[in-house]
Amino acid sequence: MRKWILPEAIEDILPAEAARIEALRRRVLDHFASRGYRLVQPPLVEHLESLLTGTGRDLELQTFKVVDPLSGRMLGVRADTTPQVARIDAHLLNEPGVTRLCYAGSVLRTTPAGPGCTREVVQIGAELFGEPGIAGDREVVGLVLSSLAEAGLGALHLDLGHVGVYRALAAGAGLAGTAEDLDLSAALRAKDAPAVNDLTSRLPAAWRDALRALPGLYGPAREVLDEARARLPDTPAIANALAALAAIADTAAGAVDALHVDLADLTGYHYQNGAIFSVFTSGQTRALGNGGRYDGIGKAFGRARPATGFTLDLRHLADVTSDTARTA
Repeated sequence: MRKWILPEAIEDILPAEAARIEALRRRVLDHFASRGYRLVQPPLVEHLESLLTGTGRDLELQTFKVVDPLSGRMLGVRADTTPQVARIDAHLLNEPGVTRLCYAGSVLRTTPAGPGCTREVVQIGAELFGEPGIAGDREVVGLVLSSLAEAGLGALHLDLGHVGVYRALAAGAGLAGTAEDLDLSAALRAKDAPAVNDLTSRLPAAWRDALRALPGLYGPAREVLDEARARLPDTPAIANALAALAAIADTAAGAVDALHVDLADLTGYHYQNGAIFSVFTSGQTRALGNGGRYDGIGKAFGRARPATGFTLDLRHLADVTSDTARTA
């Protein structure tokens, strides 16, 4: 094998594409700055235990691990930037009140997200710390939509979810923290109705029926939220989650062409604890960006903080904007 052949799913970015990516990076970072988000630049590698703290634990299988020849300690190459920004907020800045931070840079993953995807993702994103209320979720969703508009994209489709609905049902059914909880959350993410039926067969009827309803609670936001209020138990946690989704939907409605709610979307279930979202554009099945609430991430760094944010894949965004410009 020739020495210059790159590893599988690792690619060079050539001049034309590199120019598009850089132009988008500058435009989006300037947009973040106009909204009060300050730029940070975390290192590419950190001690492994730091990278696998908080949200990072979900990323363990995606993290390349190496031994530091200077210290003999295990290092990780970042697979996502969010845990690093949370560390900076909690441990280095330690500011009172609300903190707004943004970043841009490559992350490296052990496996690609799907066929044709690269393992080196050029991420750009924003994180909001210290705002526990719905105002924070609305701000972040508004920022991701305005950032995509700034990049030249229209015909946006927003998918909303809330992991608090499933968490409340799992707790009520006595499943929280059990092996069955892990299996059931995986089945719901896959919308595997037979598996969900099997895993809930021994539960009390109210919790069983509610959990079995989740895979079907997907579609236009207003209709799904009305159906969810009718079919799910009227607990404070579920009522608050549905109210949060309704508020976010009201904020986003004028900025998107389609607005859906998916109550079986448990992306990031092991660390996210509130509203989550993905943004698509017409003709694309792969999300342009993803985000959500992950309160308490800074606890391991000495300061638990409300937190919500999102990331965009700059390379994917550049491809989509280029395709859009060619077909316009």
